[in-house]
Amino acid sequence: MYVPKESQPKQGGAAAKGREGEKGGKRKIVAQNKKARHDYAIIDTYEAGLVLTGTEVKSLREGRTSLADGFVQIDRGEAWLHNAHIPEYHQGSWTNHSARRKRKLLLHREEIDKLESKAQETGHTIVPLALYFKDGRAKAEIALARGKKEYDKRQTLREKQDRRESDRAIAAAKRKQRA
Repeated sequence: MYVPKESQPKQGGAAAKGREGEKGGKRKIVAQNKKARHDYAIIDTYEAGLVLTGTEVKSLREGRTSLADGFVQIDRGEAWLHNAHIPEYHQGSWTNHSARRKRKLLLHREEIDKLESKAQETGHTIVPLALYFKDGRAKAEIALARGKKEYDKRQTLREKQDRRESDRAIAAAKRKQRA
């Protein structure tokens, strides 16, 4: 008996079901650059794939990565991640990678062109915000950013502190009201 393909059940288990639908998926964050959010005003963010070797992926999965000094540079129409520290894999042999080598970022041509034109403006730069795994693939969240002045940083900290204090006061008032 012939059954049309549309009415046949789909093959695959839970992993196949997770990939269906929109391009969402779980993000397992490996490293974040908190200093970048403090030092820069984020204008626009992008998700980029990373070209990595096998030992780099294994080292990333261990989660000892640092983006503190990292930056992105566009060179001959390609985006490169510089100074991201992915330590050597402790069980790697002669195939191990160097910890601070430059790594290629995978972006669409339009995104690279847009980033390159915006980054050439005065005061703008491209910084990595996070490294994570999405559906088993290593991704980097990068941002077009503008450097903050010292008074901007102080004002941001003050606003954050004020917001935290008001949240505490509201929570205390709710607790008092329930009692």
